[in-house]
Amino acid sequence: MKHVEFGEIINLPMNAIWPHEERDFTPWLAQNISKLGDALGGLQLEVEQLEVYTTNFQLDIKAKEIGTNKIVVIENQIYKTDHKHLGQLITYASFFKAEIIIWISQEVTEDHRSAIDWLNNNTHENIQFYAVEASIIKIDNSRPALTFKLKAFPNEWEKSLGTVGTITTSETEKLYKVFFQGLIDVLREKHHFTNARLGQPQSWYSFTSGIKGCTYGCSFARGSKVRTEVYIDTQSQEVNKEILKAFEFDKKELENQFGEELQFEELPTKRASKIALYRDGDINTDSQNLDEIKSWCIEKLLKLKQVFGDKLRTETEKHIDLLGF
Repeated sequence: MKHVEFGEIINLPMNAIWPHEERDFTPWLAQNISKLGDALGGLQLEVEQLEVYTTNFQLDIKAKEIGTNKIVVIENQIYKTDHKHLGQLITYASFFKAEIIIWISQEVTEDHRSAIDWLNNNTHENIQFYAVEASIIKIDNSRPALTFKLKAFPNEWEKSLGTVGTITTSETEKLYKVFFQGLIDVLREKHHFTNARLGQPQSWYSFTSGIKGCTYGCSFARGSKVRTEVYIDTQSQEVNKEILKAFEFDKKELENQFGEELQFEELPTKRASKIALYRDGDINTDSQNLDEIKSWCIEKLLKLKQVFGDKLRTETEKHIDLLGF
């Protein structure tokens, strides 16, 4: 019988890696927010602000979920959960009108796991609460490894049975959800374009570009049109418009690379700008047409990323620096 020697698994406390929550763990989490999103079933999280003040408290991270544009609040603890932070979490959710509320700690106590489950089962079906443990291990003298363990999370099936804040999904919304679920699955599994996993009963879906304030999107637009786009929405309207102008200056070259005409839309009444393609299409059509629309969306989204991905990062960083944002 072959002799096998196993290493010893060592569990490390969070403060062994991050001595201070605000100065150490929060900045690290902000820089690695995609790891948290993956652990929460493929949420596309984008950080907006760190250490944001309410009237009397300070939220660790305010973010948004790209696919749904929902506001996200994240509260961190490098020790086990306590009642004080539970109260603050609910306060932050109320203050920022958040729909995704995430509580991260070294240990989620049974009382607090039960509290998060209760909130998920007794609040509006659009509100999602997550309790997450940050577990750190190493084997012998190896580098430490971090895993996020979900201890409490929204149960969509149970919520659909409740009566608090129930919203009836229309037949058209169901069609949207099925369409975008299929789109997301192909983009994730075949093309590794996204980590998103859950379609929504809405007429649009956005995908993170890896560049703060910029997304790729697909939507059913007015006038029986389908649109794919690069959506430019940094915190500054001036930056957004200047980025669009820079791309429009290279319009011919970009269209040659893309292989067809592109629409450069300044959106003067909005902060954002976009570069888009359109085709005819409507969600209320037969499955064959929807499959064709889905294939078109996938093709154009992949092409948009191919043509604009690196350029989008360069132009965004350049104009933010030039205009002092």
